[in-house]
Amino acid sequence: MAWMIRGLLVSALFVVGCRHSAPAVTPEPSTPVALSCDERQSELSREADQRASPYGIEQHLAKNFPEGSVSWLMKDAQYQQYVVQTGATNFGRCDDSGCYLFAAPSSVIRDAVRKASSGGTHDPAVLGQALGLPAKNFEGPLRMMTLDLRASAPCVRLPVDSDPGAWKCQSEQDTDCFKFGGYTSGGLPEVMVINAPVSQAVVTEVP
Repeated sequence: MAWMIRGLLVSALFVVGCRHSAPAVTPEPSTPVALSCDERQSELSREADQRASPYGIEQHLAKNFPEGSVSWLMKDAQYQQYVVQTGATNFGRCDDSGCYLFAAPSSVIRDAVRKASSGGTHDPAVLGQALGLPAKNFEGPLRMMTLDLRASAPCVRLPVDSDPGAWKCQSEQDTDCFKFGGYTSGGLPEVMVINAPVSQAVVTEVP
């Protein structure tokens, strides 16, 4: 399944941590969170907004992220390996320009976890179906990360085709590949978060 390529990190929701800290402009409290990006990411955000016009990141956040927070899931074993043991500074797949992760509205992730949980544990199949990802991505204990965007001030923009983890369609038959516009192929709202600080994320165990 195409999502499996994107899903190792769980491109929408499933990331690893890394040591990286790219320079960014920290916004004043009144500055839109989407503008707290360095020059390169700001240009990518402008291009994405122009491509999506008249819809852009600010409209996307207002419509789909009313809480002002994002969440994502990863297996506890990978959280320990890539975040705890490495002393990661930021979550995501990293390159020279920053660490990238796809994230969804916190309310969406919380509801999916709640509906998939029963008897003190979660059902990977139910959770995978709700999030449009393979059940194997959610087997075993999980960690749910929640980040307040305005308090942590990472760079946030619409995802683009060139982002790490954005699996491109290879044929007309592909249906689970990256779709531009701020939604997964299954219709789940998503944003690209660059340099999401590990220190400011609330981490919750999902047995």
